[in-house]
Amino acid sequence: MVTPKELPILKKRWQKISRTLSKLFPNPKIALTFSNSWELLVAVQLSAQCTDKKVNEVTPVLFKKYKKLDDYVKANPREFEKAIHQCGFFRAKTRNILAAANVIKEKYHGVLPKTMEEMVRVPGVGRKSANVILGNAYGVVEGIAVDTHVKRLSNVLGLTKEKTPEKIERDLMAIIPKKDWFKATYMIIDYGRAYCVARPHRHELCPLTKMLGK
Repeated sequence: MVTPKELPILKKRWQKISRTLSKLFPNPKIALTFSNSWELLVAVQLSAQCTDKKVNEVTPVLFKKYKKLDDYVKANPREFEKAIHQCGFFRAKTRNILAAANVIKEKYHGVLPKTMEEMVRVPGVGRKSANVILGNAYGVVEGIAVDTHVKRLSNVLGLTKEKTPEKIERDLMAIIPKKDWFKATYMIIDYGRAYCVARPHRHELCPLTKMLGK
């Protein structure tokens, strides 16, 4: 947990990081493709333990076959598993997505909820996914989505020493101004994809490493 003594130092550190990221990625946004909030939820669930690139290869065919929420409510689970098989964990994802469709239809009258409290009650939606869905569907920002890139780079950039997504999010929310929470998520993700990748590389050549003098 960030201490009161560390907080002003880390806030200044983030300001420096943010200035560089804003120049590198002036228009950061989610990489998943979708045309409505329900498709966003489906794409986000499919992206668990799967690359956004692969999800974007699967969803055009999926969304053409399952066009409306009711198509998911009535879907045959075995057929749906085949349709999303390439995304991995297809049985669990099928259970969650089809269960979510029923909850959204019956409890929320076909409209995704707009609060964190309600969203995390939807099958297959945890806090990270809820942050992504609420922010992109409604512009509702209640936190910072800590995906694998954000988790790794928050430590690499010296913003936190925590290891769990929940504790990392708490530290980042204290360090980063709330107005920048949504943008910060996607700037960090884009940086992780474009420069500071998870596989071995010359870390000293990464823009932020050079800027921070690490």
